[in-house]
Amino acid sequence: MSESLLDRRERLLGPRLTTFYEQPVHLVRALGTKVWDADGKEYLDCYNNVPHVGHCHPKVVEAICKQAGTLNTHTRYLHEGIVDYAEALTGSFADPLNSAMFTCTGSEANDIALRMARAVTGATGVIATDHTYHGNTMAVSQLSCTNPPPDRWDSVDFVSAPDSYRPISSEDWAKEVEAAIARLEKRGHQLSALVICPFFANEGFPDLPKGWLDPAIRAVRKAGGIIIADEVQPGFGRLGTHFWGHEKSGFVPDIATMGKPMGNGHPVAGLVTSRKVMEAFRETFRYFNTFGGNPVSMAAALAVWDVIREEGLQENALEVGDYARAGLRDLAEKHPEIGDVRGSGLFFGAELVHDRETKAPATDFTKAVANAVRHKGVLMNFLGVHYNVLKMRPPLVFSKDDADRMLKAVDEALAEVPLG
Repeated sequence: MSESLLDRRERLLGPRLTTFYEQPVHLVRALGTKVWDADGKEYLDCYNNVPHVGHCHPKVVEAICKQAGTLNTHTRYLHEGIVDYAEALTGSFADPLNSAMFTCTGSEANDIALRMARAVTGATGVIATDHTYHGNTMAVSQLSCTNPPPDRWDSVDFVSAPDSYRPISSEDWAKEVEAAIARLEKRGHQLSALVICPFFANEGFPDLPKGWLDPAIRAVRKAGGIIIADEVQPGFGRLGTHFWGHEKSGFVPDIATMGKPMGNGHPVAGLVTSRKVMEAFRETFRYFNTFGGNPVSMAAALAVWDVIREEGLQENALEVGDYARAGLRDLAEKHPEIGDVRGSGLFFGAELVHDRETKAPATDFTKAVANAVRHKGVLMNFLGVHYNVLKMRPPLVFSKDDADRMLKAVDEALAEVPLG
């Protein structure tokens, strides 16, 4: 069945449409932290941050169905849903971040953020890290080094991805930012923005102390640029200690973008910024999104918002995340391939190496471990600059029992997969 389905995908959707794992998983249903394939096999989902409050959460499903059966239209008609959600969302941010805009995808949100930066600064230069991903619109894809565009714009420049395992100082990183600003200016582009995930998720989620970004942020603002924080992965309580990634990093961005987790699978995304930035954008660009902020999307988002608080999911992320990382550190005592364990809340993982002294990345080994764990009924993936970091980012209803199941599968896979 899976092979024929792969053939149909290739014929109808085109070539090189990637799937996870060497033997793709054909999923047919899900609930909470579990998913099931077409053969009825159950998997523990340690990877998917889209169902933020758990697959098919009944409160979210009910909210979507009820609103879909009542009214769905665009925002040129008045509706309470978008205002109610915007009020709740902006209330979680520090001043002056008090204005919201909604889209369907994080890519759109980041695209608008770039336009906002241009409207505020009048400049075109953008800086990102050299191992990031912020979406797939024409403009936002220019920031990607993991999926590089064929024709890179000269208004974009890059700095190295921070790394706590092979550390670079915050002062040296700020100097890289200053050098990127100078390169942009030499090419005729003043700086408009530094775009970062405040948790540096795709870069391998390094453990950076609070305030580590301060020197770089000062350099950006001195050059007239603004800070865009992409909260798609670390936001909405995932990190346990804080509701937003920029809070954990210790700064207030000019724009915060968000996406996947907002609607628990329903396509909701958006951004929060200041009234000043919003006004500059509205004065500079004409923008309307037919589906952004529609009543069904807002019902889904507000239900997710309520569930996070009613079920204490940020607190759960902190408690279970600490427990899971402690378990991985215990595994490191018997598996020298685990060079580093890091993360926060329910975004955590382990960097796998050939040798702890040299810290030589075990890239192929990491891929093999992820595939081995998949066959043991646990889904996770890998990322990082060297693609040697096992990535675990489960729904926030992940339990200690789930963590024990994950740890058992990782323990067995590390014992079975040859490092060589």
